[in-house]
Amino acid sequence: MKIQFLLFGLLILLFSACKKESYNPTKQATIDENKIQAYIAANHLTVTKDPSGIYYQIITQNPGPHPSVADSDTIQVTYTGKLLNGSVFDTETVTTFPLASLVPGFIDGMKLIGANGQAPYSRIFMIIPSSLGYGSAAGEAVPPNSVLIFTVDLIGFYGK
Repeated sequence: MKIQFLLFGLLILLFSACKKESYNPTKQATIDENKIQAYIAANHLTVTKDPSGIYYQIITQNPGPHPSVADSDTIQVTYTGKLLNGSVFDTETVTTFPLASLVPGFIDGMKLIGANGQAPYSRIFMIIPSSLGYGSAAGEAVPPNSVLIFTVDLIGFYGK
């Protein structure tokens, strides 16, 4: 009987050691923040942290109005999206998106810059924590819980 309890205990221990750790948003936020701070320091960046949680630097500000999700705006942009290791996961020359269809961090950044359809276009550099990006969802080019880096030119926008 003692051997059965011992074997049962060993099985429980074995299965608990193999159990996949569940996603913890607080722990992931700390991991992201540490990675972002290391990236900022290593690249000697001067960025601002928005209350939403994104880090950004406005490189060029166009004096035009700012896009709004509430108005169901569609934005016209060029952009490059990278991971912290520098690998490019997406790049687009002039393209349009409904603003509300983008990841929350991208939306937050677009609200910070203006556009009137004329050059010079607003340009923003953004570092987006995973919770405001794709989160724990895995994609072909973006691993789960990835911090995203975008450089975006906002050419213009229009409401529905």
